[in-house]
Amino acid sequence: MNPPVLEWTEGGAAHRARWRSEAGLPPPARVQPVDDTLSAAQAVRLASEGTAMLWRSDFHNARQLLQAIGRRIDQRAARPGARAPATSPLAAFHQHRQAQGQRAGILGKVLIELDGDYGIALPRAPDLRHACREAWGPPDGEPSVAALRELLGLVGAHEWRKKGVAIPALGPPPDNRIHPHYGVFSPVRGEYLELVAAAPLPATDLAFDVGTGTGVLAAILARRGVRRVVATDLDPRALACARESVSRLGLQSQVEVVAADLFPDGRAPLVVCNPPWLPARASAPVERAVYDEDSRMLRSFLAGLADHLLPGGEGWLVMSDLAEHLGLRAPGELAGWIEAAGLRVLARTQVQPRHPKSTDPADPLHAARARERTSLWRLAVR
Repeated sequence: MNPPVLEWTEGGAAHRARWRSEAGLPPPARVQPVDDTLSAAQAVRLASEGTAMLWRSDFHNARQLLQAIGRRIDQRAARPGARAPATSPLAAFHQHRQAQGQRAGILGKVLIELDGDYGIALPRAPDLRHACREAWGPPDGEPSVAALRELLGLVGAHEWRKKGVAIPALGPPPDNRIHPHYGVFSPVRGEYLELVAAAPLPATDLAFDVGTGTGVLAAILARRGVRRVVATDLDPRALACARESVSRLGLQSQVEVVAADLFPDGRAPLVVCNPPWLPARASAPVERAVYDEDSRMLRSFLAGLADHLLPGGEGWLVMSDLAEHLGLRAPGELAGWIEAAGLRVLARTQVQPRHPKSTDPADPLHAARARERTSLWRLAVR
């Protein structure tokens, strides 16, 4: 399938370039070339009307404009009466998601053109070619256009990948870092990793890590002494990231990363899964690590677990109960799915999250986040 194309008129001539959008958004229908004479107020008005702005001035000024647009959006949202008070945690969640989407939509209207080698022909433009190659692959020699907001996200992901994330559950530094790739969820919430690192490990030489992502759980199991771990995922970026993680940590002889829809072939004494925690629709690929519409992955894992456990084996399910506190999942619904799958609960270990939003009263979802607990459910076949 041919990639989407953005078309615009500039200087009386027609132009076209490949359109890049991580969220799969269509190319804007209206594009206006702009420079640093454009004010933030004018930019917000144009974006709100659906007009994208192709930046033709100093790159640093474009970043400043984007920040100014963000401040205007936030100030407008903070005005008294700008938004009706949420009547429930569920209403607060949907309101928050809607506000996030609207904000992203406006900020995403500031566009940058890249040449066929991912270069940017603007004054004071940084060299983003390495970050673009990591995210998009080798250049194809054709010009392209992307939102400035997305390009800055590439830079942030490149820095995360370069410096890595320290994972104490993998052992002492320096050999305990995971380097997440662009589009692969970073394991920054350490409490669930600690649950897996501390749970009583069945006597096993084989484990499955279903939906491995960065490969961090597979690496923890290998470091705990599991001689062979089969880690699965379907996302190409996740598979590449997990393989690189395994290689960086020197665990190639223990961990095999394979492309599979949930379970690999066969059965194991231990099957581990950390599915997305919130049953809602993802608006971008990276959000699929957080949002799982209709709890499809969770329910599929539970439904298939019995067929992939050896007799006496355990399934470890890592889940937050934030969905219950937000009203996205009914209390007891998860326990019902476990029972319906022919499983029983051997034990459940809980921990309170420590991320900054859990203690921030200004967060729109603070009431639910303050009550959130992350659990490791140890499951067995009934």
